[in-house]
Amino acid sequence: MAYLDWIGKKEVVNHHQRVPLHSFSKSGKNINLDINRSMTIKGDNLVALKSLLPYYAGKIKCIYIDPPYNTGNECWIYNDSVNSPEIMEWLGKIVGKEAVDLSRHDKWLCMMYPRLMLAKEMLTPDGIIFVSIDDNEYCRLNYLMDEIFGHKNVLANFIWQTEGNFDNQAKVKINHEYIVAYCKDINRFPAPPVLDPNTSENSKLFNKQIRNTIVKNGPKNPISEIVIPIGFPVDFENGIITKRDDAWPHYNTDLEVKDYKTVNEVVVSSGWSSKKIFEQFITGEYSSVIDTKGQITRFVITNTGAIETVKERKADQSHVISVLREFGSTQQASAYLETIDVKFDYPKPVSLIKYLISMNYGEDYIVLDFFGGSGTTAQAVMELNENGGTRKFILIEWDEHIYKDVSLRRISEIAEKYGEEFQIVELGKLIYDSNGFFNRELSYEDINRYIYFAETNHPVEEENANNINGYIGTYGANSIFIFYNNSEPEKSLEFGIDEMRQVNEFRGNKIVYAIQCNLSKSLLKNNSIVFKQIPYESGGIK
Repeated sequence: MAYLDWIGKKEVVNHHQRVPLHSFSKSGKNINLDINRSMTIKGDNLVALKSLLPYYAGKIKCIYIDPPYNTGNECWIYNDSVNSPEIMEWLGKIVGKEAVDLSRHDKWLCMMYPRLMLAKEMLTPDGIIFVSIDDNEYCRLNYLMDEIFGHKNVLANFIWQTEGNFDNQAKVKINHEYIVAYCKDINRFPAPPVLDPNTSENSKLFNKQIRNTIVKNGPKNPISEIVIPIGFPVDFENGIITKRDDAWPHYNTDLEVKDYKTVNEVVVSSGWSSKKIFEQFITGEYSSVIDTKGQITRFVITNTGAIETVKERKADQSHVISVLREFGSTQQASAYLETIDVKFDYPKPVSLIKYLISMNYGEDYIVLDFFGGSGTTAQAVMELNENGGTRKFILIEWDEHIYKDVSLRRISEIAEKYGEEFQIVELGKLIYDSNGFFNRELSYEDINRYIYFAETNHPVEEENANNINGYIGTYGANSIFIFYNNSEPEKSLEFGIDEMRQVNEFRGNKIVYAIQCNLSKSLLKNNSIVFKQIPYESGGIK
């Protein structure tokens, strides 16, 4: 695989691991997120992504982002040249003195790398990420995605044929952008259950059945013989298919048909495209079989002597084209926003994002957009839910003006229209202070959640998040427990004999957090218990 290098790469490759966890707040007060509701988050998307992991690691099915295209344009409402004060300050801290020598492409790569690394951790095993981009960073984005997600997991590099006005002074008029799509695991991502909206009404895709010949001659399909027994199904009532060797398949004798079945046995020869399941169909006495795509399949002889597969078309048809057309334009999307008193240049059309989201099976999953912009993704999710879906969105935006005056205003208006509810939160305080102690404002649920995530890199099961003084979850061979007195931290529970009896109800290894332990190391070892002290300053847990 080709290797992409740039100034500052070594400083950012593992930076996502060092990003500190933050809590979430509303009106300045620490809150616990409700994972059963959509939400908007105001704050640095890198910090927000890291802080969402204890809630959502491995739980996001679809990510769509429209990051800065890095065109050098700083004059419009959404700075797309990665020269925003926040990014420049971050680059100076992380990359150091080298940051002053970075090209705008280096800056863009430094900005994107850790965010994409965290995005990958958020995806479900069958999840997918879509990234909009244009020619300025398209090539570098592909190398970046290959490195992070693996080239084998690319679904497509879609070309979105934009509509509306474009620069008539250019030597070549550009009327397209790209949407790069990568799966977490391409083998877990099924064929998208959507049809290209430009599919003709007369397309065979709308036929209830799929019929194709199984004759396939060539070097990879050598000619072989198959015996067609008496009683094989035929799609005409009566007649004779004569012996032949001048058309495929060859017949070694005349074949008589009566009442839609073969009357005599015949040997046919050809190269075959589906020989294995064809023979399964015969040995199974003509019961339908399942092909490699999971389709119900049977075989039939036609009046021309052809042998065809007949497959029942699934209700969830899949016909996705790599060129995306007729999804509207950014000009039309901007005009729509003006009708709800929102100004934003170059928003993506809602219909385009709805189509991408619809490539996921089901109607109950989470869609994340951490370059929230005008809030198109949130609107797309709410419109898709109009027919009873329960998809949820998480939108992150770090620009206060865009968040307050654009995305939040738009989302609030659309949510009211569709009767949707969502949380409005901000990034809160650090989970751990400079001494490694827990933030004193953390709740039971917070502490349980962060301790479980620290041990497993996975979110705690929600039914266990509020468990007090005991079991909070099992991952692999380890069960995890926490014992403390939240109302009187200075009298927090010790881990003693009674608590040991409690944890010994579980098999395997037990990881126990408490303020202190009064059991011997040998007793802990003999009972497969690992003791760890809760990281908080005396009097610190509320």
